Formats: sequence, C-alpha cells, structure tokens
Amino acid sequence: MSQTYIDPSPANFQAFKDLPRDEPIQMLNLLQFRDQAEYPAGHEHADKGWSGQRAYVEYGKTSGPIFERVGGSIVWRGAFQTMVTGPDAKQWHSGFVAHYPNAGAFFEMITDANYQLAVVNRTAALVDSRLMRFEPGETGGGFG
Repeated sequence: MSQTYIDPSPANFQAFKDLPRDEPIQMLNLLQFRDQAEYPAGHEHADKGWSGQRAYVEYGKTSGPIFERVGGSIVWRGAFQTMVTGPDAKQWHSGFVAHYPNAGAFFEMITDANYQLAVVNRTAALVDSRLMRFEPGETGGGFG
C-alpha cells in the first residue's frame, strides 16, 4: 500500500520553520482529489455530495482572500497528463506553484483564524498531496 500525505509531518514542518522567513518562497503543490469529498460529520458541506475537486474549489474560494492579503500569487498552474519520470501508479489531478513574498507570509496565512476554517475544505478534498518549498531562481534560458 502506498503512503498518502495531506498535512506535513512534525519533522517536515519543523524543517520548514527552521528555514529563513524573510526571503521569497515558491511552493509546489501536487494534488490528487478524492472521488467524494470527506467532510467531518456535522460540517455544513458534509451532506452536499461534493466531489473532491468541488471541495477544493470551495477551499480556493474561502482561502483565496487570505492568500491574496498576505501577498500570495499563483505563478503556474497545470492539469496532469501523464507520469514521465516517477511511479506509474501515481496520478496527480492538478498542480500549481504559489509564490509568497516571504515565508512569514505563508505562516501568517496558515495561522489566520479564517484560514483555519477554510482548510477543512482542502482536507475533505484531497486523497493525497505534496507541498514543497523552493527558493525562487532565475527563469528563461536552458536547464543549467
């Protein structure tokens, strides 16, 4: 059985927190949606019969204003087509790169009380995900 990931492990999150917070960052997000969203019992969306993708749209609607307020922006977004290098069984539905003016902005977002309410939609939506922090680099030119 393959392992899935929705939230960071304590060790991975500590490694993230130990990196500088005053530098721009870009976060690569890979998403695999549930067929059916899984909300906690009693949640306002629990009985709506939403797909995981629909629940993720709700996450975007509810977290988007906070993301924009902290200075976040999407610099790339794409829909998965096929695995070229990697495990054949892994299929991502969507991916994007989010840019933050600094890592402190990311922390501001995830600790915002309204974001905490919105993130339940992300958890309900995803069966698996990856979130990776990168230092922005030069664009254009070749691979080197």
